[in-house]
Amino acid sequence: MISKLIGIMLLSSLINNVVLSQFLGLCPFLGVSKKIKTASGMGGAVIFVITLASAVASLIYKFVLVPFNITYLQTIVFILVIAALVQFVEMFLKKAVPSLYQALGVYLPLITTNCAVLGVALTNVQKDFGFVESVCNGFATAAGFAFAIVILAGLRERMEYNDIPESFRGMPIVLLTGGLMAIAFCGFGVLK
Repeated sequence: MISKLIGIMLLSSLINNVVLSQFLGLCPFLGVSKKIKTASGMGGAVIFVITLASAVASLIYKFVLVPFNITYLQTIVFILVIAALVQFVEMFLKKAVPSLYQALGVYLPLITTNCAVLGVALTNVQKDFGFVESVCNGFATAAGFAFAIVILAGLRERMEYNDIPESFRGMPIVLLTGGLMAIAFCGFGVLK
């Protein structure tokens, strides 16, 4: 069981990285990666939301949707669970860490529509993961997202002081950097 969980964690965080391999969650990846501090805050919020959403969605699927034979409602139910969790995170950050709440701005409510969160919940169902496997997959996927966004933020902070041709300044160099990161993460695929 432990080796299966370690395999899930490696696959979800590095090999099938949600941002750099599956291209889910690109909006916050590109939008919040200007500074390491805000990127790590967003990564922490996404880790919390995806891990908790994976746990709650797994329980709801197993104990509500399957017994009542209404699995066709899974997408709608998962979206509602995710929206509720994001509201919880938003209220917590507004009270506990107002500076991070202000720095994340519009990207915090966008976690609700972050397709990576819904993608993980649906992947857990499609792969027929149990509760522990779902939570492990959710945490590892979110950790991979946080890892990627913090790396991009670090690169963007360093690029800020470089002499970049005018046509590459701004989003073009960010997209190019993200693409190079995706190519680099393909190297982890050799581990399969």
